[in-house]
Amino acid sequence: MAASGGSPVRVGIIGATGYVGGEMIRLLRAHPAVELVGLTGRDRKGDPIGSVHPHLASTGLRLDTDLGADVDAVFLALPHGAAATRVPEFLGRGITVIDQGPDFRLRNAADYPRWYGFEHPHPELLDRAAFGLPEMHRDALLSAGAARAAGTPALVGSPGCYPTATILALAPLARAGLIADVVVDAKSGVSGAGREAKAEMLFAEVNESVRAYGIFSHRHTAEMEQELGALARGTGTEAALAGIDFLPHLIPMTRGILTACHVRPTRPVNQAELDDLYAEAYDGEPFVTVVDAPPATGHVLGSNHARVHVRVDPRTGRILAIGVIDNLVKGAAGQGVQAFNLVFGLPETAGLEALPLAP
Repeated sequence: MAASGGSPVRVGIIGATGYVGGEMIRLLRAHPAVELVGLTGRDRKGDPIGSVHPHLASTGLRLDTDLGADVDAVFLALPHGAAATRVPEFLGRGITVIDQGPDFRLRNAADYPRWYGFEHPHPELLDRAAFGLPEMHRDALLSAGAARAAGTPALVGSPGCYPTATILALAPLARAGLIADVVVDAKSGVSGAGREAKAEMLFAEVNESVRAYGIFSHRHTAEMEQELGALARGTGTEAALAGIDFLPHLIPMTRGILTACHVRPTRPVNQAELDDLYAEAYDGEPFVTVVDAPPATGHVLGSNHARVHVRVDPRTGRILAIGVIDNLVKGAAGQGVQAFNLVFGLPETAGLEALPLAP
């Protein structure tokens, strides 16, 4: 299997030394339509990838300081602000860009100083970027793919891990105009904080402890409000989704996101109505499963799968919507590959068929 032209898609990764970069290598190395042709990270030249990611040593891949000239697509796994300055160069060379960071997630350039602390250097590209959550933006990704096939390279801004789990949990309610107020209480494993050495990420600080952080200011709030507000457009509930209360927590595990969304509905609802709403929303989705019992992060470990659970409390009338994902796969690298597949006219599940790991 290859791209529509019959040859493998030649792919490079910039930022290959981090957790997301390593996960990207693991997935793309096994992708039936991809040839990995360039890996860069932290000014390393010639180092075997196994010196950074021992689990990838058998691939025989090496790091370099730049990509080769013949690249069809590049995945960027860089800190915020670093990708935005480089993307025009790649697009100018006809290279499709899948940005795993936040630099092309938000539509309004004025949101970047507020949430990320930098002025966006290329605001003219924000409207061009497709938001890389296939379950909500499949048509936009396919349109970007059609434009790519006609000669205009695509630009995809992959969503963050917290927004992915939260949007999937709440999207059917937002579309139906059922959210009068929502509190998002979420937990993440420590790999979501990246691979940098930080005192608060030491084993002795994280083990046997749970910590709230980013109170009233977590950057991913902007994506949640943007995307859920767009889904609710025309329902009269957009204002409620412009002020999401989001509280993330760091918990002592390596991988996983669990987001519990507490919703005050705009009107009384019953469980049968919610069941129908979520079944209709996710019927046929290859990576989203609506489950009857509350899901655990372990149920999706190492996979591109998401599980969603929704219940109405008959006593209070409030709705509880829970979403779980692996933050490094569906919350990052896997989701990027899923969007890449759509843009290049490949089966959406290509390279992502692995089932979750257990135990």
